[in-house]
Amino acid sequence: MADIAEAHLSYAGLDRGPWLAIAFAAGIAAWFWLDGPAEWIAALAACGMLCLGVLALWKGEEARAHLVTAAVSVGLLVAAGIAVIWLRSELVGARPLDRPMSAQITGRILDRIDQPAEDRVRLVLATRNPDTGEAIKVRVNVPTDEAQPGMTEGAVVRMRARLMPPASPMLPGAYDFARAAWFQGFAATGSTQGEVELVEETPGGSAISRLQRWLSAHVRSQLTGSPGTIAAAYASGDRGAIDEADDIAMRDSGLTHLLSIGGMHLSALMAAAYLLAMRFLALSPWLALRVRLPVIAAGIAALAGIGYTLLTGSEVPTVRSCVAALLVLVALAMGRQPLSLRMVAAAAFVVLLLWPETLIGPSFQMSFAAIIALVALNQCAPMREFMRPREEGWLVRAGRNTVLLLATGIVIELALMPIVLLHFHRAGIYGALANVIVIPLTTFVTMPLIAIALLFDLVGLGAPVWWLTGKSLELMLWIAHFTASQPGSVKLLPQMSDGTFALFLAGGLWLAFWRGRARLLGLGPASVAALMMVMTPVPDLLVSGDGRHVGITGEGDRLLMLRTTRSSFTRDNLTELAGASAEPIPLAEWPLARCSPDFCSLTIRRDGRDWNLLMSRSNRYVPLDDLRAACAQADIVISDRWLPRVCEPRWLKADQRMLRETGGLAIDLSRGRVQTVADSQGSHGWWRGE
Repeated sequence: MADIAEAHLSYAGLDRGPWLAIAFAAGIAAWFWLDGPAEWIAALAACGMLCLGVLALWKGEEARAHLVTAAVSVGLLVAAGIAVIWLRSELVGARPLDRPMSAQITGRILDRIDQPAEDRVRLVLATRNPDTGEAIKVRVNVPTDEAQPGMTEGAVVRMRARLMPPASPMLPGAYDFARAAWFQGFAATGSTQGEVELVEETPGGSAISRLQRWLSAHVRSQLTGSPGTIAAAYASGDRGAIDEADDIAMRDSGLTHLLSIGGMHLSALMAAAYLLAMRFLALSPWLALRVRLPVIAAGIAALAGIGYTLLTGSEVPTVRSCVAALLVLVALAMGRQPLSLRMVAAAAFVVLLLWPETLIGPSFQMSFAAIIALVALNQCAPMREFMRPREEGWLVRAGRNTVLLLATGIVIELALMPIVLLHFHRAGIYGALANVIVIPLTTFVTMPLIAIALLFDLVGLGAPVWWLTGKSLELMLWIAHFTASQPGSVKLLPQMSDGTFALFLAGGLWLAFWRGRARLLGLGPASVAALMMVMTPVPDLLVSGDGRHVGITGEGDRLLMLRTTRSSFTRDNLTELAGASAEPIPLAEWPLARCSPDFCSLTIRRDGRDWNLLMSRSNRYVPLDDLRAACAQADIVISDRWLPRVCEPRWLKADQRMLRETGGLAIDLSRGRVQTVADSQGSHGWWRGE
């Protein structure tokens, strides 16, 4: 086996750089997947033993040189990944509040986020824990009409607020806000109760934040409606005014990545700055003969990218994209190939070293999956042959470029689809076709027009350019709404298992990083993962962590819900994890359900067996004898309150006591399997299970 591995490493044309970045990322992923300190230490010890064992066994043997180098490098980098994310968690992790509370707090504003589409302003405050007095950071929602202009970065405010510990996932596979808040340093989130008092005012926050808010308001004053909100997002990074319907249409059409300032926007800006700098500098023969123009142009493009990153809020995804783009500029300045898998790996390594927690987020995964797919496609032999310059007419050349653009869109869409389905449980099927039109439209028309319009505004001549900008954005929104409204435009999927996603990842990385015919071996795990994804079972029952919301699938095309709710967050979580797109039906309106003010009961049939369900609807007292009899006839009892011991169902009692320990549940009756939120949490600091 060692001989086969050594031969493969020697002759397969393996570029080790990308795989070393994967090893570092694997260590970070292992830290999240393993339960706690004992397992993390064991993993570090295993990596050390691997390195020492390989060195002791084969050190000095030329016939094992490649194998020793690979094994030791992988072991060290996996250990480094575990250590880096563990250290990051200890340094920035914020212990959440022990309980929900309503308290009077005074705090200094660290950040102000205007969200006019939601009729609110979000304030990030440095304040004190009302119980312990320790310094904490909280995020509070303030109604727009109560947010004074003076409430900017550096100001001090006093308010009564309802504070909640960051919420754990509502259901297995749902968004984990508690984990995100841990790495953002939030101990609590909440909303105001009453008026907000401005205790100490500042001149208006930092210069960058003032410029950002002014620029956003200026753009929206030049362009009204939805085009204006999106133009403001491109110019200043302010997404708070984007209409919810437009946001949903962009998501379901596979275009939502265009609303966030990321790699595409930064790349377009920095590429334009680089090319313009090269053109203008080359106009001077004296300068061209004495100075390396690519170095100066790269510096100008770097300054443009850094300035745009600061202007748009310096969010982690934007900073990450800026770091990657800067590495590309360094390669250009050095005369190296700017877009290579080795360069992508270097950028990923730098990003993960600074922000290792981004590995498990959709933004990091989608941006690097897209660029890896793009680079790998352009480096494979058939594509290089297809793109080879040749003597041909402009019509044939245009057709070739169109095919290339379409193929690139399809490959990127295939690379992104597993990631989108994992995190959002829905994916736009026609996203590749929409992106073929909208990405060039945004890159080569909309963003240059916004830049030109802002420049012309300096002399009061920007109105015609803003009109053209609005038309280009109207076209983009029309494409988004049209694509999202087509039959079958959205694929819904319940929670994808870790094993399925790991197979997708392994197959995709093998296809991208390996060379020669050996890369085709990656089709094996990718195909198996696709089959597993299609066969992913829909849970029969979904139970929220507080026990108040229950979703029942398999009784027709629509989801049955125990309680109606005005919360779109709750409804979306239940419908997406159930793979249901239609509006849910309240259980009390289902003809086969029997509901009283206190309980609902329902019998459902799965794999030839009847399951009797009993679900509580109120907190009113129920005589013990009646409760005992009702529970004895039920297979499953679900309640948002504590149930006494006399309630003994035949299979499962999911009451408040159990749900506090497990979190939300996904129940597969056919397999007799109960999946809990706690299964994926371990003893990480953000998990509040008891």
